[in-house]
Amino acid sequence: MVKPGFPKAERIQKVLANAGLGSRREIERLIEAGEIQVNGQVAKLGDRITSEDRVTIGKRRVGARRLQKNESRCIVYNKPLGELVTRSDPQGRPTVFNSLPPLYGGRWIAVGRLDINTTGLLIFTTDGELANRLMHPSRQVEREYAVRVHGEVSEQALRKLVEGVVLEDGFARFEDIVESGGEGSNRWFHVVIMEGRKREVRRLWEAVGVKVSRLKRVRFGPVMLDTRLPAGRHRVLTPDELKALRELAGFPGSIRRPKGHSAAGFSKSPRKRGQRRPG
Repeated sequence: MVKPGFPKAERIQKVLANAGLGSRREIERLIEAGEIQVNGQVAKLGDRITSEDRVTIGKRRVGARRLQKNESRCIVYNKPLGELVTRSDPQGRPTVFNSLPPLYGGRWIAVGRLDINTTGLLIFTTDGELANRLMHPSRQVEREYAVRVHGEVSEQALRKLVEGVVLEDGFARFEDIVESGGEGSNRWFHVVIMEGRKREVRRLWEAVGVKVSRLKRVRFGPVMLDTRLPAGRHRVLTPDELKALRELAGFPGSIRRPKGHSAAGFSKSPRKRGQRRPG
């Protein structure tokens, strides 16, 4: 029987995943490889730990605060231009973590990244397992961006972008391209990608000879960027949004929402995958 006030022991892979140290499967692989120790002993699958235990991964000690079970929190942040998605920067540049609400126990984990010149929607959570699942390529989470490009964009270039091009790290394509205004050589488009590789949107446009002058993420899966949310501010996810994210992440007991349906139940246009919406 657990003494009153003493933390309840839970399976080690669950605790470490919730601490943001990897998915449960990744933690299980580390355990099987003998890379995790508890109180100086090599951990085994099925071991249970508390925040009172001394846990190391390789040679790195896991802090007791990270092992504590805290209520899961999830927020949307509107990233402004010039902020880095990193906890600290040697050059002293501002980071997104400086603008997030303080936590007492646990820590914020970014679901994906945006480069310093990209603005818009970022999701942060204290649930490491949720973050790892949503970032895994197998989940095929849609990421939508508003992008302003400079240069002539031909029909042939647009067709090539949805059919796919070969980048230095492999084949890539836009699932969807929607023309959304602009004049002359400065035109706006909304584009959708599924993986979120480093600078993928910019590199795709560059592959057809077009330069991106502004880039903003406006949607991640079922979560939209609220136009009323100022840059540099955050909001808490609604219960429907959080439920939809957990379904998308495939948590046990959840039902995977059909692709093309938002958290509010609105269905997007039933175009074929990769079809470009007419201008």
